[in-house]
Amino acid sequence: MLKGISPLLSPDLLFTLASMGHGDEIALVDANFPAASHARQLIRLPSCTSAELANEVLRLFPLDEAVPCAAWIMTPIDPLSAPPPATLDLQRVLKLHGAPEAEGLARNEFYARAKAGFAIVQTGETRPYGNLLLKKGVVPPVAG
Repeated sequence: MLKGISPLLSPDLLFTLASMGHGDEIALVDANFPAASHARQLIRLPSCTSAELANEVLRLFPLDEAVPCAAWIMTPIDPLSAPPPATLDLQRVLKLHGAPEAEGLARNEFYARAKAGFAIVQTGETRPYGNLLLKKGVVPPVAG
């Protein structure tokens, strides 16, 4: 345990976030995502939802501001369906942290991008479409 660091952020996840470089991508995915077959590095955090984890990650993780989009969600197969509750929660978390709204990716596009990413973090989220990809930005230099 550390002061000021959420217990949702495991030592493995903290190491992964710190090891990522500018432009690397990480996927925060739900419990139904095929994470084991897609991940180069897999971290399992079954005690939280995707939105809860995204909220804690975004407290520490800078999003890339040098690209048009630094966050993506998986879109439902039926484009006319209402946005799933898990997706709405993820969009609210992004807004809370001052990030632009995530862009949608079709399922297979999301799978391919997650597979090519730095790591996949699988949550205990059981609601469908609780999946978010984040592109890391840069941490500004400390003044002084």
